[in-house]
Amino acid sequence: MLGNRFTKYIPILDQNVADFDKLFNVLRQLLTYTSGDAREALEWLTDLDKQYNLTNNEYGLGDFIRDLVDKGYMENENPRSDDLKITAKMEKTIRQKSLEDIFGKMKKSKRGNHKTNFGGNGDEPTGDIRPYQFGDKPEQILMTESLRNAQINNSSEEFLLQESDLEVMEQEYQAQTSTVLMIDISHSMILYGEDRITPAKKVAMALSELIMTRYPKDTLDVIVFGNDAWQIQVKDLPYLQVGPYHTNTVAGLELAMDILRRRKNSNKHIFMITDGKPTCLKEGLTYYKNSFGLDRKIVNKCYNYAAQCRRLNIPITTFMIARDEYLQQYVQEFTEINKGKAFYTSLDGLGDFIFEDYERNKKRRVK
Repeated sequence: MLGNRFTKYIPILDQNVADFDKLFNVLRQLLTYTSGDAREALEWLTDLDKQYNLTNNEYGLGDFIRDLVDKGYMENENPRSDDLKITAKMEKTIRQKSLEDIFGKMKKSKRGNHKTNFGGNGDEPTGDIRPYQFGDKPEQILMTESLRNAQINNSSEEFLLQESDLEVMEQEYQAQTSTVLMIDISHSMILYGEDRITPAKKVAMALSELIMTRYPKDTLDVIVFGNDAWQIQVKDLPYLQVGPYHTNTVAGLELAMDILRRRKNSNKHIFMITDGKPTCLKEGLTYYKNSFGLDRKIVNKCYNYAAQCRRLNIPITTFMIARDEYLQQYVQEFTEINKGKAFYTSLDGLGDFIFEDYERNKKRRVK
């Protein structure tokens, strides 16, 4: 009798691949801290190698750097120098790493999968069957069930398909969401010996990767605000740095509202990550600044924009990574005016809060 003969499977281990992956995981983390500076990250990796023996006699840092270039993660525009820079491929892997670190490994799914409570002319079949109603799309009609009804409801001598015979497959609407993520890049984000910009940056990269892979019908715009506010591209996130800025929250909100006005989605949301009080306004070509406590003139402007967002049905979720009682009071009043939400979170819990709130927002009932 002819059959299959099985033998013990012995995998062939490629030690170089294992060593590359180990170093690559460390390098991706370092590049986030160095804002995409490849040279600085590799210098840090060299120091770590001296302390923890990350390489060995068979695979050194020179081999690793050569593999980075060969695999397309880094490039050297000037072969005569060691002036390496990361590529678009590396930028994407950094975002993917942030997504894994913050949100866990997530599977891709089909486009537009934020379900609402509405049935009718939607995008996704529910499995429920109902009689045809005026306005249903032709592709919803179930021909087999409809023809069977026509045979049952009419005589066998004369076949007649009527509107009352038609049945359709119920469908759900797939909600789309437009989100603006505001990131505070004022100098206070690195003051007092605490790096607050790196966790905020990792969250932004993770959220952008989540939307592009799992919710591609949604939109995410990222803006940063210091003395002014401006929009940045997703590909620029690894290079984001704090500047010698005050905190012009009003400019950030104004830009976020302008972006969302142009979006046609019904669901709109602003996420704001900040650690401090608003300290700056722009008046014409000059700046009004006050870093000493809460300035009523600046704070009232912020409250006005919170109210405007509320009238436009744009909730603001504020993630406050500071514990000062008077600042929490300001955020509480800001949130009450907007009817939004506020989280007073540590840096470690920032990603979890944003992910949960983003998912919850997708389940809102849209009219």
